Amino acid sequence: MRYTEVRMSKLAHELLADIDKETVDFGPNYDESETEPLVMPARVPNLLVNGQTGIAVGMATNIPPHNLSEVVDACVALIDNPETTIAQLMQIIPGPDFPTAAIINGAQEIAQAYVTGRGRIYTRARTNIEEDDKGRQTIVVTELPYQVNKARLIERIAELVREKVIEGIAPDGLRDESDKDGMRIVMELKRGEIADVILNNLYKHTPMESVFGINMVALHEGQPKLFGLKEMLELFLRHRREVVTRRTIFDLRKARERAHILEGLTVALANIDEVIAAIKASPSAAEAKVALMRRLWRSGSVPELLVRAGSVSARVDHLPAEFGMVEGGIACRKSKRRRFWKCDCNG
Repeated sequence: MRYTEVRMSKLAHELLADIDKETVDFGPNYDESETEPLVMPARVPNLLVNGQTGIAVGMATNIPPHNLSEVVDACVALIDNPETTIAQLMQIIPGPDFPTAAIINGAQEIAQAYVTGRGRIYTRARTNIEEDDKGRQTIVVTELPYQVNKARLIERIAELVREKVIEGIAPDGLRDESDKDGMRIVMELKRGEIADVILNNLYKHTPMESVFGINMVALHEGQPKLFGLKEMLELFLRHRREVVTRRTIFDLRKARERAHILEGLTVALANIDEVIAAIKASPSAAEAKVALMRRLWRSGSVPELLVRAGSVSARVDHLPAEFGMVEGGIACRKSKRRRFWKCDCNG
């Protein structure tokens, strides 16, 4: 496969956290040459935080980005009180958080989108009106609506000025003063012009005022579905509970397998002289293995360790009952996965 190496950001690592612990299901990739995760473990609700835009056959999705801290706080609120309402969630998440900032007009449209999963929100560029010593006003744009291209916007304004659709901007008064400190589009007005009137014309004829159509469609159990804000948060929390449960089961199994090996080493230490003697008396490694597995061994401190750990907490999964602690000592078996003898000394 191509593109197998990328340098991920710290937050991107959280999307893949614990993926090596069987927390999610894997399926074949496009040519079935490898397997890939069907869904990411995702410690953060990335679908809401990062947003998503996509078009498929007969359906589309357009989810706006949101503030990470607000979304996480909303998840915590739902954990503390599953009966939290949309109105209460909107006290935590008042609306989308676009990376280009700007101004969202109308909270009612946001509420409708969060309840039904569909809605239209109107965003406007953030502007300031400055006045120079000669009394001329200047419109300064510092923030643009989401997905509005600055260069194309300036070209559009210049075109409208040339065509005299928008009058009042000085012929050489439109310029881009953006720098490392932020964006700054400057429009110097002719003497006597009213900035608010020109601003209204700019909102009408340019993307300085835009509409973002919210359509929160996502796949759930392989089926596309329209979600409201609360339902999307609840599904994320359900996903995280499943991930944490599967991770805990994986860690427990690995801990039991490690404890199984350590118990075998404890038995070997308790019988170190006999073990060494049996190995030395055997002409080959294969016969040494048979000799070590033929007899019962003193359990040493294993019973005490098992009592402290719990009766089944350290017993390997699928271990037959006849192996491990038996009357008179420890019963050993041949390991199918390792090339050396092992004592099954779990009680």
